[in-house]
Amino acid sequence: MSSLQALCSGLPLRPLPENRGRQAGVPHAPVRTPSLSPVEKQLALRNALRYFPPDVQELLAPEFAQELQLYGHIYMYRFCPDIEMRAYPIEQYPCQTKVAAAIMHMIMNNLDPAVAQFPQELVTYGGNGQVFSNWAQFWLTMFYLSKMTEEQTLVMYSGHPLGLFPSSRSAPRLVITNGMVIPNYSSRTEYEKLFALGVTMYGQMTAGSYCYIGPQGIVHGTVLTVLNAARRYLGIEDLAGKVFVTSGLGGMSGAQAKAAVIVGCIGVIAEVDKAALEKRHRQGWLMEVTDSLDRCIQRLREARKKKEVLSLGYHGNVVALWERLVHELDTTGECLVDLGSDQTSCHNPFNGGYYPVQLSFTEAQSLMASNPAVFKDLVQESLRRQVSAINRLAEEKFFFWDYGNAFLLEAQRAGADVEKKGAGRTEFRYPSYVQHIMGRDHMTFGRCASPQWVPHGTRERWRDIFSQGFGPFRWVCTSGDPQDLAVTDELATSVLEEAIADGVKVSVKLQYMDNIRWIREAARHRLVVGSQARILYSDQKGRVAIAVAINQAIACRRIKAPVVLSRDHHDVSGTDSPFRETSNIYDGSAFCADMAVQNFVGDACRGATWVALHNGGGVGWGEVINGGFGLVLDGTPEAEGRARLMLSWDVSNGVARRCWSGNQKAYEIICQTMQENSTLVVTLPHKVEDERVLQQALQL
Repeated sequence: MSSLQALCSGLPLRPLPENRGRQAGVPHAPVRTPSLSPVEKQLALRNALRYFPPDVQELLAPEFAQELQLYGHIYMYRFCPDIEMRAYPIEQYPCQTKVAAAIMHMIMNNLDPAVAQFPQELVTYGGNGQVFSNWAQFWLTMFYLSKMTEEQTLVMYSGHPLGLFPSSRSAPRLVITNGMVIPNYSSRTEYEKLFALGVTMYGQMTAGSYCYIGPQGIVHGTVLTVLNAARRYLGIEDLAGKVFVTSGLGGMSGAQAKAAVIVGCIGVIAEVDKAALEKRHRQGWLMEVTDSLDRCIQRLREARKKKEVLSLGYHGNVVALWERLVHELDTTGECLVDLGSDQTSCHNPFNGGYYPVQLSFTEAQSLMASNPAVFKDLVQESLRRQVSAINRLAEEKFFFWDYGNAFLLEAQRAGADVEKKGAGRTEFRYPSYVQHIMGRDHMTFGRCASPQWVPHGTRERWRDIFSQGFGPFRWVCTSGDPQDLAVTDELATSVLEEAIADGVKVSVKLQYMDNIRWIREAARHRLVVGSQARILYSDQKGRVAIAVAINQAIACRRIKAPVVLSRDHHDVSGTDSPFRETSNIYDGSAFCADMAVQNFVGDACRGATWVALHNGGGVGWGEVINGGFGLVLDGTPEAEGRARLMLSWDVSNGVARRCWSGNQKAYEIICQTMQENSTLVVTLPHKVEDERVLQQALQL
């Protein structure tokens, strides 16, 4: 087995490692169908071989060509390391600077088989979220990081390490871009070709930015989403006996089962891939599994009656489950589901992200590769059937939302009945979870999506999470020691409790209380998979205060090693995505990406250790621009200063954008922040007091 020292010594060429091919017994990415011409195939092969000197190209060329033919991409399986891939403690990495070792710690976590969805294809989550495009890029990146100094920056082009370039100590040590394709060529068809050529890649969000923390991140997001959905749609705090139906138990979606248990409801999750279902069951995230719809319905009824807390995995297609729930409604008059969503990788529906109900899992994989056109037709027919069943259930007191995976967008493209009369381009018959649960406001200044029924007295409980600056803040203890994570949990809890004691608005207090509950539940449910990491939804003040507390604990050796701060790209400022993060922007700018790009640049200018900017993520290639960062806390005053400056910008950018688009809550937050910080000056919008001014002007 290789050592970390060997892993950081550059490409292993003399001798070449044994070509062991695809490893049996582990999940693998679906076969891609890029439809390359003979000339393009030669180009893909030439691009792969340029990582290697001429004396080994003759040996490698045939096997790379075979990979391209069999799998639609050159992954370079020969160079998949034989070391155990995991987040080793920071002290074990050979390096010139600790921040480089921290980055290596994060990369290794993204490729840990316990974390990654398809580890040999370098896919962390989402079906196609790449860390690198091939294994040569991994080896070179680790080598460069081990040699990096505090006066160099590593530049990454869509997985390719361009090299180490001279820079300053205050500059980022790493700058990543993924999928930055010229807009007119940013189509799915072009992407498949460009990825096969090895010149771009889909980094999802935190896969290609090296900031994934396992399914814990989406567990937390799902916990908050379901809690706030219950408040908004059902008018309740206690979910005992309530049923949440959804699909997917893979890299991200696997979190839904655990989230259902934490909020105390009955979660029924369909999954077509038996390996993914069994993995979650072994982890203890799924309490029960069945491949029988009869047993599924029986168990659901029992749990509802007894108000059990249950996570039940159904091995089968979610469309069959939805249609069975309709059958039960039509034959018994009983609606067995209260809340519903979907977490298939519908951003990639024709390449393994969504499996049609008409085929078995293995049949679908075969047809996907052999006849993509027929497979696409079946997927779209399946989407229409799924929506039809959901529409029937929604006639009762059942509530469905889009969970940001492009489900409703793809259903619309398939011809499903998801239209909302008189709505804008980003609105459908059912809301995005951002629109109604995580980021909606009453839109005093601008046009608002027509409100659904909301129980009396619950509005303040669920509204405006993004507008108030709350988003998925996270940190990783690079020591790998669970005790360090326990200390950070204690510090974060104390910070939030002190903030509540000092007095905050009711809506902010509720979010802080949810996070305190989350931290306690996370420790109890042992949510760590991979690196010692934690996530919580915090606003600007909370993030800065937590960062300062952690940095001080490192300084006094209460925490033994540096801590990496980060966040999901799915955040207040990090993502421009008209069908998800910015779907509640109604001034016409939802399709503009200035915010995400400015955030990337602004974080780099204000002290981030590394920054990333991606095309695609969440809802799919060409549908979103998003970015993220990593910031290493090492206990120094300089680290505290960087954290204060960068974290403030990283939140206030998005709040200011929402303010300018007409969001009343964001307006209030920005005004308050400007009062507290005289160096912040934001252009504030004026509302049109009299609508007749517009009407009369347009009549002219």
